[in-house]
Amino acid sequence: MISVVVPCYNEEKNIHGLVVRFADIAGKLSAECFELVLVDNGSSDGTSAAIDTEIQNFGFIKKVSVTENKGYGFGVLEGLKACGGEWLGWIHADLQLPPEAFLEFDRIIKENQDKARNIFFKGRRRNRPFSDAFFTIGMGIFESLYFGARLWDIYAQPTLLHRNLYEKISSPPYDFSLDLYMYLLARKSGMTVRRVPVVQQKREEGKSSWNNGKLRARMNFVKNTIVSSIRIKSAFGSNEK
Repeated sequence: MISVVVPCYNEEKNIHGLVVRFADIAGKLSAECFELVLVDNGSSDGTSAAIDTEIQNFGFIKKVSVTENKGYGFGVLEGLKACGGEWLGWIHADLQLPPEAFLEFDRIIKENQDKARNIFFKGRRRNRPFSDAFFTIGMGIFESLYFGARLWDIYAQPTLLHRNLYEKISSPPYDFSLDLYMYLLARKSGMTVRRVPVVQQKREEGKSSWNNGKLRARMNFVKNTIVSSIRIKSAFGSNEK
């Protein structure tokens, strides 16, 4: 089974379109079963009700409710706890990156059979504004040097991994840096990283909680990333002792 988690924070207007896209994917996967775990990540709009409406029409949806928003990573982790699949993935709810990438992940898994368990799947973003791409390159260089591991396009989605890697998680971050943590965990576990190109689209509904295109927002993101990186490095160091 493939389980995909989607943390939804005030994404009421995106829920239906997201579910329709995954309904199409579910019928094309080679995996015997598929489940979509929608996490109401402490939303203050009608996200919870929108999820309930979709559950009435689609049997592959599972709902997880988080009463207080504690961060993107926390929402993903709560969703992963509810997953029943051998393969676990996640993606943002804003439809900026195509969920159809899971079909390519599925194809690679089928071709590699048991060896696929040692593959960490991740998107590689295309069609991005120069400023965003430049920012991503800079962060990749910093993180690669800081952790001594090749880490590129860290926050690209979607992500998919085998349950074996999930079971190695220890003291993960609850914020956006969960993506960095899991990427680094895969590298330190000696896994192969397979990247699938994904074309980034404009957000159709709602607003980004951090990327509003302003320099101040980007600088805050850089500062928070550095702080999170220090914490992650400390956590990995403690686990290796």
